[in-house]
Amino acid sequence: MNRRNFLQQSVFSFGALTFLQKDILTALFQEPWKISMLTEEIGIFTEKGGTIAFYLSKKGIVVVDAQFPEQSKHLIDELKKKSEKPFSLLINTHHHGDHTAGNISFKGLVEHVLAHTNSRINQENSAKQNKNEDKQLYPDQTYTDTWCQKIGKENICLHYYGAGHTNGDSFVHFQHANIVHCGDLVFNRRHPYVDRAAGANIRSWMEVLDKALVQFDSRTQFVFGHSGPGYEITGKTDELKAFRDYLGNVLKFVEGEIKAGKTKEEILKTTIIPGGEEWKSDGIQRPLTAAWEDLSGKL
Repeated sequence: MNRRNFLQQSVFSFGALTFLQKDILTALFQEPWKISMLTEEIGIFTEKGGTIAFYLSKKGIVVVDAQFPEQSKHLIDELKKKSEKPFSLLINTHHHGDHTAGNISFKGLVEHVLAHTNSRINQENSAKQNKNEDKQLYPDQTYTDTWCQKIGKENICLHYYGAGHTNGDSFVHFQHANIVHCGDLVFNRRHPYVDRAAGANIRSWMEVLDKALVQFDSRTQFVFGHSGPGYEITGKTDELKAFRDYLGNVLKFVEGEIKAGKTKEEILKTTIIPGGEEWKSDGIQRPLTAAWEDLSGKL
């Protein structure tokens, strides 16, 4: 029996419950995912993993990122309710499993999968290392610097500006709506994972964000891969600037600590980055470790 049927057939009268009981019962039977429409045709899907964006074109459905297999199946089911058009394109902003593990759910459904060249290489290497190659759907299309294609009324462009979160991160721009999916190039008030094994570099990441601030404008709406508790998954250029400055503060702090003779272990005991006090979520050791490795030349 599914959750809706159970609720309908429950012996309890919903009208007889207290407000607290109603709130608890409602929460129990809500879907675990959320869809928010940014325009009539473009929306975002959140559940578990990196934020997904989708575009309901008259020429076909475009999806950006795929979370995990269970979550991508939820997404596919919901999008089929919204559109009878086929899935024409799946874009991966980068290779990490919380953005690409769900690719496999699109096997046999989507016409093409697209990502930066390095992203495909990283996905293949990661799958071999984790021995889960049979659970992958790799991009069949790749690009190096810029890729653009008109689908329906949208001109969709992917931009690669260099190493950031990995060495294969894309900004995905829906030009007509002026909406950009940043993937994990922006963590809104959440400490980021810096995948140095996949070519990440904090100083280069700051330069990537500077290039994005030149490419896009104050009217652009950005979709972020992740956000901290209480912060939005969408925003404007202010969030890009804040994250760029946060990365700079991480480097500045760690460099100062190294010069003061602090060991790596002592640096990793830090709980707040000076100048980055809004970043209060767990995982602070991730950027601290990456900064220490960047500055000490060790991996």
